[in-house]
Amino acid sequence: MIGEHSKDSPGVISCPPLVFLGALITGLLLNWFIPLRSFSSECFRLAGGLLGLAGTLAGIWGVYTLRRAGTSVRPGQPVTALVTDGPYRFSRNPLYVALTVIYLGIVLSSGLVWLLVTLIPVLTLVHWRIVRREEVYLEARFGDVYRAYRVRVRRWI
Repeated sequence: MIGEHSKDSPGVISCPPLVFLGALITGLLLNWFIPLRSFSSECFRLAGGLLGLAGTLAGIWGVYTLRRAGTSVRPGQPVTALVTDGPYRFSRNPLYVALTVIYLGIVLSSGLVWLLVTLIPVLTLVHWRIVRREEVYLEARFGDVYRAYRVRVRRWI
């Protein structure tokens, strides 16, 4: 039994990149209306750029791995295969880790405190309303194979 969310999907609340984008826009608006002191410097900008690049490369690797396995990248779509290779050997959620690393790169590059503040509810939302629902769905869909994978590989990093 797949669950009550829908016929064959985890019933996540939104497309995760849109959740991160919403936090970014909210943080920028908060900074516009209530500016806080920036912590930006050349070192932070360089570190942010490197984090952004690392997150982007990790995300590309994760998407490539899912596509190579012939399953959907979109979390609201049915999953046709349990992917356990590529970055999925290290994290059960490498695409969300990649989005978080990219976001942290933007935070460091911009030095905007509000962007860091808006990341907290995003991570809470992603964990409880997306990841946890996906886990229930994957366990219902793949059973013992998913449970063994879950024991072997960490949720995040």
